[in-house]
Amino acid sequence: MTPSTERMSLPVSDPPQRGGAGAEQRLFKGSTMTSRGAYAAVSYMSCAVMLVLFNKAALSSYSFPSVNVITLFQMICSCCFLYVLRRWKIISFSSGDADNSTRFVSLQTMIHTSPLALSYLLYMLATMESVRGVNVPMYTTLRRTTVVFTMFVEFLLVGQRYSRSVIGSVALIVFGAFVAGSRDLSFDAYGYSIVFLSNITTAIYLATISRIGKSSGLNSFGLMWCNGILCGPILLFWTFIRGDLRMTMNFPYLFAPGFLVVLLLSCMLAFLLNYSIFLNTTLNSAVTQTICGNLKDIFTITLGWLFFGGLPFDILNVVGQILGFVGSGLYAYFKLFGK
Repeated sequence: MTPSTERMSLPVSDPPQRGGAGAEQRLFKGSTMTSRGAYAAVSYMSCAVMLVLFNKAALSSYSFPSVNVITLFQMICSCCFLYVLRRWKIISFSSGDADNSTRFVSLQTMIHTSPLALSYLLYMLATMESVRGVNVPMYTTLRRTTVVFTMFVEFLLVGQRYSRSVIGSVALIVFGAFVAGSRDLSFDAYGYSIVFLSNITTAIYLATISRIGKSSGLNSFGLMWCNGILCGPILLFWTFIRGDLRMTMNFPYLFAPGFLVVLLLSCMLAFLLNYSIFLNTTLNSAVTQTICGNLKDIFTITLGWLFFGGLPFDILNVVGQILGFVGSGLYAYFKLFGK
């Protein structure tokens, strides 16, 4: 290819080629994870930690009244970023796009990816509702069990099986979660049911990304575009009928420079986070994505305590978090070294 026809492109999740110079490079000899897979996992954890801090600043420091509107802003910005990048031919939505192609995604492909949008909406609604049902310690504890649901859903959808070492590391994560929340084992049937529903929808969403990402012919950007185009209008309607848009217009700091900066950075990080979720899930697996989510919790909790405070010291919580961190580290070791 001559220099005049080359163009810069961002990494995507196209299926790796086998053999030859274009083969996917392993992280090191004997590793089951590729270099791109490792970068995707680290990128996800970095973006997730930073996004939580900026969302916390918007919702707590500025007392913004609606999580749904922030999600809507993030989705609109994501679609705008993708549109501009695609128009400038910096990215493509599938591996088969020619440099001079102006088409985005066909209607047939959009219909093919509709289960992904549906699973995302269910995941989003169940997750937001689950926060209301139980207290924070038990919410964190029960959400850590998502990895078990993810493994089960992957087994049902694609027949994925895991080694005893991986199952053992997952068991340690779940055990650590229950140790962390053991001082607050208050039972609420409705709250527990909603959290477990949130776990199921999260598992289905991640497994759907993995499955549709391999069958649709789209890369991470293409999947993000379809997700935003299908979910955006539904979320806009939802925020309208709930009165969230009216509350936003009456928000006293809506045009304050500090709040706008936080909101803009939140939208940019949400774009990078969604990209890294799709990339990590398609390059690695839905379970790896879930484990990364558990692993980044350690950094989120530490930075949240440093910046926002409000977290009382509890030895059982610390021990539980350490057990979860060790379990996540063991999973990473088994994944890297192919155990």
